[in-house]
Amino acid sequence: MNETDEFIIDAFRQQGLATDELINEIVSEVDSLPESETPDKDLAFMDLLLDKTGMAKDEVLRFLSGELNMDSIDLEQVSFSEDIVSILQPEWAKQYEVIPLSQNEVEVELIFANPLDPEAIDTLSQLLGKSINPKLSYRGDILSVIEQAYGNAEETKLNDFFEGLDQDSIEIGDGLKAEDVSEEDAPIIKYVHSVIKDALEKRASDIHMEPLENKFRVRFRIDGKLQEQSDPPKRLQPSILSRTKLMANVSLAEKRVPLDGRINVKVGEKVIDLRVSTLPTVHGESIVMRILDKESLSLGLPQLGFFSDDQETFEQVISMPDGIFLVTGPTGSGKSTTLYSALNAINKPDRKIITVEDPVEYEVAGINQVQVRADVGMTFSAALRAMLRQAPNIVMVGEIRDLETAEIAINASLTGHMVFSTLHTNDAPSSVSRLVDMGVKPFLVSASLRAALAQRLVRSICQNCKEPYSPNESEMSILGISDEQSANVSCMIGTGCSKCGDKGFRGRKGVFEIFVVNAEIEEMIYHNVSIVELRRKAREMGMRSMREDGFRKVLAGVTTLDEVLMVTTEEE
Repeated sequence: MNETDEFIIDAFRQQGLATDELINEIVSEVDSLPESETPDKDLAFMDLLLDKTGMAKDEVLRFLSGELNMDSIDLEQVSFSEDIVSILQPEWAKQYEVIPLSQNEVEVELIFANPLDPEAIDTLSQLLGKSINPKLSYRGDILSVIEQAYGNAEETKLNDFFEGLDQDSIEIGDGLKAEDVSEEDAPIIKYVHSVIKDALEKRASDIHMEPLENKFRVRFRIDGKLQEQSDPPKRLQPSILSRTKLMANVSLAEKRVPLDGRINVKVGEKVIDLRVSTLPTVHGESIVMRILDKESLSLGLPQLGFFSDDQETFEQVISMPDGIFLVTGPTGSGKSTTLYSALNAINKPDRKIITVEDPVEYEVAGINQVQVRADVGMTFSAALRAMLRQAPNIVMVGEIRDLETAEIAINASLTGHMVFSTLHTNDAPSSVSRLVDMGVKPFLVSASLRAALAQRLVRSICQNCKEPYSPNESEMSILGISDEQSANVSCMIGTGCSKCGDKGFRGRKGVFEIFVVNAEIEEMIYHNVSIVELRRKAREMGMRSMREDGFRKVLAGVTTLDEVLMVTTEEE
């Protein structure tokens, strides 16, 4: 019962029009009505109250108008044009039970079923960006107008939304297709399939479904940047989220805690995995689908972004018989792709390779992959201990997160195993201090660490629309180009085309910093020198920073200066 209805009931009591016995009688009568026939019991109560007291709607409206000093509107005498109706979003009209009457540059006239709700008036004023002039009318009449004005429009909008959605040639999970399911579910399934297919066609790495207060936002992460897509109607949010969770094989009932699942997608002959993560938010569950394309594993080192000199160094490191090789960088910097490509390069029939991951992102033929299951005691450290009894040649640990895992990995490297892993550090030499900070003794780090690779991802200039341009004085100064050299320098820029979505970029490459541990650096680590001294020595011995590697790629026409400056720092 809203505030206005309660005000009417109190007024009826005070004027002797309705006794407590009559009100209780009406309550009992409404409660006995079938739910299917009476979806809105508050409205049924008010209709019966007016009927039993002999009061007409217009009499009640005149009374309210006088008491509230507000104009009442007889909706039967008003015609609502499409222009007027379009002032409000359908979901706003239904949520606040309000219908627009007119507007000017500063004010909107709205007819309320419950004009005593100040929160509704304030919210609509903010949404519309105008002051609200409230009118009142009978709630039942307003609900009928809302249904007539917005019901058909929303249905048309939905039909237009689903029109043209195409998921042909895509199979998800067990191969269920939209045409194989009930007519009621088919549009939602068709939409989810269409979103996934669209993301694959646009080379997205992630699909984000985000419930907001007044809309349900869908975004794709393409080449590291989030791009908004067409949003589905807000009212479809629960159905779309439930369908996605069902495909990911996670609990539909559980909406209070984060959940993880997977979806198998087959487009034509291509098989792709989607790693699904849910997160409860204020307005519903946010879902992110990480697209894991196995084709990225077969990338050669030049495709990752290595120039020939760095590639040679990298190949020498990953071919070592023992020791630890670390790849460092923040989340989303391509560490997993680099490690998998390295493993793929050295995956030979005479070598046994075992990985322990959380989660297993890619399934690779010829490699034994172990999934971390902390809930049953299968932690990184427990898995590592078991792995070493399998006599592997090469071990990959998804991430070194604690001292126990670090010590086991180091002991493995000291007993004749080559260990690959990742760390979260800002640069390559910092991996030394990170291990020491975890509690690993410096002499163990110096004895086991062979190299560390720090990396970031920059967007690649689209090869279809790239054009040369001459950098200005400021850009040449940043790149370290003298006036004498400037005449021979030409950079590239993407002008935008259909292949890159008019962005000027297509795909991403890595910028790298390779920190190789030789005898001198090993001794410095043993004596626990500062990271500043380590970096200085490494630079003297030829190590390039990520920014310097990025500058090389700018001059080679791979990426732009802005991209490099965005992901690297001067200290590097």
